[in-house]
Amino acid sequence: MSSSKLSIGIVGLPNVGKSTLFKTLTKKQVLIANYPFATIDPNVGVVLVPDERIDKLAEFSKSLKKIYTTVDFVDIAGLVKGASEGEGLGNKFLANIRETDAILYVLRAFKNPDIINTQTEINPLKDKEILDVELILKDLETLEKQVGDIDRLIRANKGWTEKQVNVIKKALALLREQKVLVEQEWLDDEKEVLNQYQLLTLKPRLYLLNGKPEEVQNWGVGDPNTLIVDIGTEAEAENLTRQERIELGLPELSGTDILIKKSYELLGLQTFLTTGEDETRAWTIHKGDKAPQAAGVIHSDFEQKFVKAEVIFWDDLLKAGSYGAARQTGLIRTEGKEYVVKDGDVIEFKHG
Repeated sequence: MSSSKLSIGIVGLPNVGKSTLFKTLTKKQVLIANYPFATIDPNVGVVLVPDERIDKLAEFSKSLKKIYTTVDFVDIAGLVKGASEGEGLGNKFLANIRETDAILYVLRAFKNPDIINTQTEINPLKDKEILDVELILKDLETLEKQVGDIDRLIRANKGWTEKQVNVIKKALALLREQKVLVEQEWLDDEKEVLNQYQLLTLKPRLYLLNGKPEEVQNWGVGDPNTLIVDIGTEAEAENLTRQERIELGLPELSGTDILIKKSYELLGLQTFLTTGEDETRAWTIHKGDKAPQAAGVIHSDFEQKFVKAEVIFWDDLLKAGSYGAARQTGLIRTEGKEYVVKDGDVIEFKHG
């Protein structure tokens, strides 16, 4: 995964606050209209991941540039019942989120008679079920196309293993029972088979309940992947600094900051840092990646020609006051190919 390729698809029924959220996240002016299908072409917004470590290290190194990691948010037309069969802008919409790493469900939990509700009541759980069914139906269509082919391919001896066939048949059976694939148990090699098909219900998901905490009741709260964000308030506060937020009695981290942090957790991602006079930069890797893989994110040659890594935790570097002092006190460690990189490591790679 390159440092700017994390992407999240925002889905929801019409008029639940998706476009307002998207605008708040990306500071992009998108068409926010009080009727379904205001967003027809997918809007892709690149969002900087706020990171105070970058700011502090850049000051420490007197860096000319600061480069943060980014998340792509893809905002798509409101989904309606029957989208998988092409209702509304269905099929086009569903194709647009195939490429994303995760899916964010935006669910309406706010009461506002001025904003048209395409459902008869405020019920985020019901809305979630409508979205689930549309994604399930789309996945069924994708796999059923394959299954017709599977039997033909087996007969033609086109290298399909019995194992691959069984995994696809297992997935089909679950989808026909209206089960979301990411919520089922899969072995790693089964996931590998399914990953080729970019199935929508196999993607990790986050749920954002759009409303004030007192409006939200107990809808899905307790699920670690559920966030409560009052998108309207966030939109009004989008330009405030952390300090201003605190002074106004708002939480220090904005709802959108928390959303980005949650996305990282959900996808098992973390950040290491490089710093110097030219630039201080954050790089995205998977938790568990070793030093050569981290080096490869900077440049593919670095992974092949990796020799060693000089590593110090960002906070230790700042406390030491200089690289020289950090070296003298033994805070900078030399690590080899088996070193598992930690979030917040500042690394200098040596390569052949």
